[in-house]
Amino acid sequence: MSASLVKWVTKKIKFEGDLGTKGYKGILKSMESRKKFLENQSHRVRFVYTPKHCSWLNPIKNWFSKLQRQAISRESFESKEVLCQRIENYIQYYNKFFAKTLKWKFKGFTKDRKFYEQDTAVESQFNSSGT
Repeated sequence: MSASLVKWVTKKIKFEGDLGTKGYKGILKSMESRKKFLENQSHRVRFVYTPKHCSWLNPIKNWFSKLQRQAISRESFESKEVLCQRIENYIQYYNKFFAKTLKWKFKGFTKDRKFYEQDTAVESQFNSSGT
């Protein structure tokens, strides 16, 4: 979250407030204050920081795979607008009949148990099961 990125965003959203001074005060004071500004949901340009691990992508990949298989594959679309309408129709249908709350199981990493240690724990469980 560089100060130059914050300045670029302020130009794009026509922000008129005081940015402060890097290292001293205001929005530019610290990386934390700059991140908070960039994540502000009221801004037209907003940053969303994703987790550092990839398990959050699996449900998204699955959903797009269903979209492709059930609505797009083996079709020929006359225009981009027709394709977009097909996708919109699928989203409405999916939300009405199939959408359900995702039961998130990942609890995150802790300082005492890092990513590679979890891999080792899973591997040792796998090896001890005799498979």
